[in-house]
Amino acid sequence: MATIQERKKKNGKTTYTATIRVKGYPPMTATFDRKSDARLWVQEHEPEMKKGKHIKDYEAKKHTLAELIDRYIENELPQRKSDQQKFVTHLTWWKDKIGYYNLSRIDNIVLSEYRDILANENCLIPRKNMSPKESKKTRSNATVNRYMATLSIVLSAAVKEYGWLEENPMLKVVKKKEPRGRIRFLEDKEVHKLLNECAKESYELYLCVLIALSTGARYSEITNLTWKNIDLKHRQFHFLDTKNGEDRGVAITSNIYNELIKFKKVQNINSDYLFATNDGKTVIYLRGQFERAVKKAKLENFHFHDLRHTAASFLAKGGASLLEIATILGHKTLQMVQRYSHLTKNHTATVLENMNQEMFKDIAINE
Repeated sequence: MATIQERKKKNGKTTYTATIRVKGYPPMTATFDRKSDARLWVQEHEPEMKKGKHIKDYEAKKHTLAELIDRYIENELPQRKSDQQKFVTHLTWWKDKIGYYNLSRIDNIVLSEYRDILANENCLIPRKNMSPKESKKTRSNATVNRYMATLSIVLSAAVKEYGWLEENPMLKVVKKKEPRGRIRFLEDKEVHKLLNECAKESYELYLCVLIALSTGARYSEITNLTWKNIDLKHRQFHFLDTKNGEDRGVAITSNIYNELIKFKKVQNINSDYLFATNDGKTVIYLRGQFERAVKKAKLENFHFHDLRHTAASFLAKGGASLLEIATILGHKTLQMVQRYSHLTKNHTATVLENMNQEMFKDIAINE
């Protein structure tokens, strides 16, 4: 049902407010200077509103992007397993740039425009002794794509959870082209160098890196370990609440088991954390020590996450299948471990050769 209400302002001007009400949906209203315009608006929108077509559009006009971002940060972000601070950083940028836009104004054209702004603006705050070239550093294509992906998740929530949008406009925006995934792993000699320098920094760092090389676990998975998560009887690490949202069990090898027993005896802190600060209440920060050890070991372009690549590469060279590597590292699909496929070629050739010998053992094949 539609109504048109005539209203007179204090200055004597007359306006006409048209209201369309459809059972089960919020009313839609619009105000016009002429009654004929109000009638035309009703004739245009009432049939489509009865079909439900304008409900999402109405919500999109009612809410701004800033409102959407604030709601997501308050209600959905705390449920994420990781990268919460990165999400806040990304969403703050989008909110500052186009937060005042109504959601109905956010389309692929606007998002493409700000994608390019994101890629071209300087992202470093100039500091003392920083060269002009360093202070003008722009974001990489990979970083730009991460910003876009974060906003896309929020826009998807507006579609699926809140009903504020009909579709996610970010799906129509072309991503920036990224280089192939970076793979850096240690050779045998480099492993020994790094472990020696880590041992000089602290026993905690040495054990942390040893676990990373042995299991391929992430930094957060290792440093958040508690003694309750370490089953020494059955020799199992239990990594809980991992990045992919699932718990994962990984075997404790003999060398790691011996180090854990030794560490448990010398650990003076009464804490449930494996790596605890002096008060035993929080987890010790080991990244600074790790960076110093890497520098002293003279390892170029090497980060803690590369220990995960190193573990995967040694697994591949040791004959592990891609499925086995994915299981140990906690990947849900094989896509992330395809980068190690070239390292498994020798093992694959051996498996194929053994299969052929078994299959054709009683068959004479003409040469």
